[in-house]
Amino acid sequence: MVSMDTVNYRPSAYPAISLIEADYRQFAFERHYHLDIHIGLITQGVQRFYHQGAWHQVGQGGVVLMSPDELHDGHAHSNTGYQVQVFSIEPEWLQQTLDANQIEQVIGFEQLIVQDPTLFHSLQQLHHLLRQDNLSQLAKDCLPYQGFAPLLERYSYLKPPAVKPLGQHNLALLKEWVLSQLDQPIRLEQLAQLCQLSPTQFQRHFKAQTGLTPYAWLRRLRLEQAMKLLQSGKPGTDVAYQVGFYDQAHFSKAFKATYGLSPSLITRFS
Repeated sequence: MVSMDTVNYRPSAYPAISLIEADYRQFAFERHYHLDIHIGLITQGVQRFYHQGAWHQVGQGGVVLMSPDELHDGHAHSNTGYQVQVFSIEPEWLQQTLDANQIEQVIGFEQLIVQDPTLFHSLQQLHHLLRQDNLSQLAKDCLPYQGFAPLLERYSYLKPPAVKPLGQHNLALLKEWVLSQLDQPIRLEQLAQLCQLSPTQFQRHFKAQTGLTPYAWLRRLRLEQAMKLLQSGKPGTDVAYQVGFYDQAHFSKAFKATYGLSPSLITRFS
């Protein structure tokens, strides 16, 4: 009998944090990026992934700290699979918990993989608590700050935002524009013109900065934004059109291939 993957996405008691709990056996993530910070706790098995030109392995008890826009993939190291608990956190919120006065800074991590049993167990406990529906309002307000404080104190820092130039523009500004246009067809000529580059120059510069083709990058951006909208409670039919899919079946297929479950399951748990 072939073991099946199980994936659960759900909101937490705190609006800026979403929770993932998964048992991956067959599912493999293609190379992708996130809009949010992902903190992953490997609770069983071994995950193998590619990140910034190198392969990494992380086993039970390891904590993976993945910043936004960092290209990576992921799969089980063996056919026994791996289990993981993930915090998906809006970077602006986590950044403010580190130093609310440094608004022109972004958060960075000293290590990609952390082996710290005390931290691992405290984050596991936080993941469990944030799944509870019966928390008092004060607990909802305080728990994330308390729970992430040791991680931030030991392994994070603030830094100036990375500027990835694209002709006369940069990737961050280009992403802002694209997010405002997701429900519209986006053409290569538009992107190249915004950056004052030829289409050929734009594609070459873009791939060098992101590791992805413009098409693959845009597809991921549409799906990342779709996940956020679904988690906010919007129905899948509306979300598909809001992020630029003009066919519900195509959207559902792309979403499941990317995240391992259908859009309707995200809406159900939101």
